Amino acid sequence: MRRTAVRAPQAEVEQPSQEAAPLPPSAPAPAPVQRQTLQTEFPFELPRGYVDEAGTVHRDGVMRLSTARDELVPLRDIRVQENPAYLSVVLLGRVITRLGTLPLVHDGVVESMFASDLAFLQDFYRQINAEGHTRATVECPHCAEPFEVELGGSRLGES
Repeated sequence: MRRTAVRAPQAEVEQPSQEAAPLPPSAPAPAPVQRQTLQTEFPFELPRGYVDEAGTVHRDGVMRLSTARDELVPLRDIRVQENPAYLSVVLLGRVITRLGTLPLVHDGVVESMFASDLAFLQDFYRQINAEGHTRATVECPHCAEPFEVELGGSRLGES
C-alpha cells in the first residue's frame, strides 16, 4: 500500500515585480548551475572471456550499479543459504546487463565463467558500487582550473 501525504492548500504568494532593481555594474553575474549526471552502467572486458555452448568467446560486457534489492534478494536464494560463497555469483548475474552477444546474462552464465573472470568481476563490482569510479575532480592550486586525476589503475577493475 502506498501512502500519500495530504497537502494543505497553499496561500497565494505575492510575486516580485518584474521591474526589479538591476544588478550594479560591478556585481558578478550568477554562475550557471551545472547538473552532474550519475553514471549507472560501466563497460568492462573480461581477462579470458565466457565461452558459450557454441564455442563463442564473449569478453565485452556492461555492469550496472547495484540496488539494495540486488543485494537483498540473493540472501533468500537457497543456494546462497547453503553456501554463502555463491552470493557473488547470484549478485553478478543480476547486475551484468550485457555480455558479448548473449541474449541474457544470469547466474548460470556467471557460474560457468573461468575463475579469473569471476575474480575480475567481483573486483569490478566492488569498485563501481563501494568505491565509485577511480577519477577525482581536483583544482589546480595555482590557477584554480578544475581537472580530473586517475586514482587507481588505468581501467576500472585493475589494481
